[in-house]
Amino acid sequence: MHMIIKRLIKWLVRAISVFLPEAKAHELQRWRRGKEEFWKYNNCEYIFASYGKSGRTWVRVMISRYYQLVYKLPDNILMGFDNFTRLDSNIPKIFFTHDNYLRGYTGNVDSKKDFYDKKTVLLVRNPIDVAVSQFFQWKYRMRPEKKAMNKYPAHEADISVYEFVKGRDQGLAHIIEFLNNWARELPKIKNLLVVRYEDLRAQPEQEMARIVEFLGMEPNADYLRDTAEFASVENLRKKEQDNYFWRSGSRVQAKDVNDPNTFKVRKAKVGGYRDYFDDDQVAELNAMVDSNLLPVFGYTSAETNVKAG
Repeated sequence: MHMIIKRLIKWLVRAISVFLPEAKAHELQRWRRGKEEFWKYNNCEYIFASYGKSGRTWVRVMISRYYQLVYKLPDNILMGFDNFTRLDSNIPKIFFTHDNYLRGYTGNVDSKKDFYDKKTVLLVRNPIDVAVSQFFQWKYRMRPEKKAMNKYPAHEADISVYEFVKGRDQGLAHIIEFLNNWARELPKIKNLLVVRYEDLRAQPEQEMARIVEFLGMEPNADYLRDTAEFASVENLRKKEQDNYFWRSGSRVQAKDVNDPNTFKVRKAKVGGYRDYFDDDQVAELNAMVDSNLLPVFGYTSAETNVKAG
């Protein structure tokens, strides 16, 4: 019944939007997405929250793989909201969100009140790497209507990666603001696990063991090793090229198999942002992080120097 109502609302919103001014149409579309997220929020057992391009799909692949091994499920499908639960009722419903439409719908824009009493995994990544990855998502994978709805640069805008990253609406400053909003609220979230993308890349088995325990399971060394190998960048890039996850839509599907920039799994390189800027630009962007990001997640120079010492 929920799926029928969801599709009906989606169709009605699209039909109505045709007759509305663009800003009102975008507002209605965001309301529709927020309503759907709110339903998942109310019916989930766990939440995975992150800013876009922080590694959420990669983590989803690993979680999917682990559950596939535990419950003997097909390995070419990815966990959605409740598709794995329908295959085995012991598997919890997990809500993956970028904490965008949900907070607009609930009105909790300036707090993380929606997460205070929810079992939440927060996935974070160096905000400059996120901003660069966002550029490639915007340029090669994002639909024009989503760009307009979420205040990204215009669909055909001819801008450099540096100009994108410096942009106010969806650039580095916006990502820092997102992380700061979470940083201030972390102590209020009763059941929280923070996972850093960089740590997951450096030691996937150990970090996945933390996630598995948080999800109420006993970590299995063989399954963790298999999961890390299955979700390696090289293996996922090959599977994306072969459209291995075709049953899960376009989530892990290249727009053009002949253009590496259109792949969902592109470089996945820690600190890869340095490849796109000159030394002065790198220094400027690092200074933005040092000056504006709260020292909570380990991405400021001060935190790095403390660890090195």
